[in-house]
Amino acid sequence: MVGVPDDFLHKLRKFGQEHTLAWWDDLRDCEKQELLAELQSLDLEGLQELFSDRESTFAVPSFDRIAPIPVVRLDADNREARQRGEEALRQGHVAVLLVAGGQGSRLGFAHPKGMYPIGPVSTNSLFQIHSEKVLALSRRHARTIPLLVMTSPATHLETESFFRQHQFFGLPAGDVFFFCQGTMPALDLQTGKLLLETKGRLFTSPNGHGGTLTALAATGLLERLRARGIRHVFYFQVDNPLVKIADPVFLGHHLQANAEVSSKVVAKESPHDRLGNMVLVDGRCSIIEYSDLPDQLAHQRDGDGRLRIWVGNPAIHIFSVDFLARVTRCQASVPYHVARKKVPHVDDQGNPVNPERENALKFEKFIFDVFPLAERWTAVETSRPDEFVPLKNASGADSPQTVHQALCRLAASWLENAGVRVPRKSTGEVKFPLEISPLFALDAEELADKVNPSLVIEGPLFLR
Repeated sequence: MVGVPDDFLHKLRKFGQEHTLAWWDDLRDCEKQELLAELQSLDLEGLQELFSDRESTFAVPSFDRIAPIPVVRLDADNREARQRGEEALRQGHVAVLLVAGGQGSRLGFAHPKGMYPIGPVSTNSLFQIHSEKVLALSRRHARTIPLLVMTSPATHLETESFFRQHQFFGLPAGDVFFFCQGTMPALDLQTGKLLLETKGRLFTSPNGHGGTLTALAATGLLERLRARGIRHVFYFQVDNPLVKIADPVFLGHHLQANAEVSSKVVAKESPHDRLGNMVLVDGRCSIIEYSDLPDQLAHQRDGDGRLRIWVGNPAIHIFSVDFLARVTRCQASVPYHVARKKVPHVDDQGNPVNPERENALKFEKFIFDVFPLAERWTAVETSRPDEFVPLKNASGADSPQTVHQALCRLAASWLENAGVRVPRKSTGEVKFPLEISPLFALDAEELADKVNPSLVIEGPLFLR
């Protein structure tokens, strides 16, 4: 028989959470073990503090504390930066971190988003496109680049199985590391009591992209990277197939600045573009969420008519491993943000409830909360059409259609740069779907070396 230790039962009562054992006698032994382990893993005192501070918000600083952030323009012809970045790759100092904890629910896709077939001709998945970029980069620099894939409890098993099913897309199995971000329980909005999803299981949800860093440390992966000689981690999110993974020029800028954190940035398309706003707050690199940026500040313009707060964050970063080790030593370095949400649960009678209004508090960590802790940083502007097209929605903006268009446009520009005539519609759009495998060419220069300018395009084209 599985019992609850007296001291732990006393602890639950102390924090007002003994209701979680209301149906203890109805549970099977295996369910009792799982629930007890789940409860014992919680920081009940910390949860109580989060509930007590629930009205505290991450307030936007006063206008006088906010200033535009200095930005370096990415220059592919910067030979010194490129050489520094390429040397770091050849020396094996770089790992790639793919954040892939999300599901494709908004796409109508009942699987991890990374499994979504997005290649405009090949229908290759996001996971395959990203993995083949890492493989091509490894081949180019004659050094294996570790790929770290952060999952969530909802996506972990299926993601790992998908990679195994596809033989890790050509990457060495021993150099692909899967790790799961943490979770946080939901609390009742009024009482702070833990919500139960079933009679024997708490309702939990992923703890946000900021949990990537704490999970790296908690799983021991960060120390394994240090032992392997990794000095820099390139970070990006799974839903952006245009990202230039571990771009040597970007790496070079990071190294030249001796930065602890570097970010690629893009120009906002409108005052309230749905990107985080990268700014200086009290002279420190910071990000203000698009939903938090005051309207007056969002619309401010400089003497040239350009938005004063114009720098958008597409979530492409480089972190020094030493910096990650420093900020993850203390859990408080990455604070929790509180959100009010509708959470299904079982009520006091054990009946399922699907609330019609917000009934719970969820807690998430945001990765950019560590940015102000960096002593040295750099922001590098890149071209949005070249590097940023997120896949988020089933239709409209940021949908498969817009992503396909962006991938085809990029392929067309590379082909035209190589002297190939690309058929276009009267609107100027590419006439046929075009796609270039990363294993064929990682950039326009490599494509120009491989493609004959006399190539005739008479239909969909996939260069692989």
